[in-house]
Amino acid sequence: MPKTSEAPARIIVDGVSKTYRLRHTQSFKETFTAWARRKPISTSFQALEGIDVTVGEGESIAVLGYNGSGKSTLLKLISGVLRPDRGRVLTRGRVAGLIEVGAGFHPDLSGRENVYLNAAILGMSKDEIDAKFDEIVDFSEIGEFIDTEVKHYSSGMFVRLAFAVAIQTSFDILLVDEVLAVGDAPFREKCKAKIRELAERDKTLFIVSHDLGMISELCDRGIVLRRGNVIFDGPVSDAIQALKASDR
Repeated sequence: MPKTSEAPARIIVDGVSKTYRLRHTQSFKETFTAWARRKPISTSFQALEGIDVTVGEGESIAVLGYNGSGKSTLLKLISGVLRPDRGRVLTRGRVAGLIEVGAGFHPDLSGRENVYLNAAILGMSKDEIDAKFDEIVDFSEIGEFIDTEVKHYSSGMFVRLAFAVAIQTSFDILLVDEVLAVGDAPFREKCKAKIRELAERDKTLFIVSHDLGMISELCDRGIVLRRGNVIFDGPVSDAIQALKASDR
């Protein structure tokens, strides 16, 4: 059964499974050779299996697990980037996500142009973007590079601008997938302070990170995944212990 909160639900993951098909050949020649030798052309990988999770309004959730446990797949399903093979994912309210560095940015456009593009994707009108533009640039600390094509940005600059855009949107649910790890220490602290502020405003936060110190500061509840299954769902301090006690 899904773990429920007393607060109205913002996210419901109901019996969700997701399988990827992994190809082992890259060309027709390789495919024909593998077929002739009776070798498998592809195999399947079960990323998630029968996941049930309910997240209440205003909850701060840490999703924990070793590489390959299904954390990023779960976030992409909630964001709508992926669709489940079985089950359903329901969200209530506007969702903003930091799923991958540079996602939603066009490399040949400037930072300024990408602010307008990315914010529009997240549901902001031009008038809203105009009103928030200076705040976005100030928070990102991009400064003089705002009119430079983003293909020349470092991964840290991508994150600064993407995070600055995301937090200025009018959202109810914020999804964050490890992207803050590429920022420098002062900017990470700035982001953590902003996330704490969002939590105090009852925004629903869903954070994937290997930084156990950070998630213990920011999150109240932890969900631990292992090989596509939920093995723990409860207080974040207990979730960290459950992660450490689990094998890969």
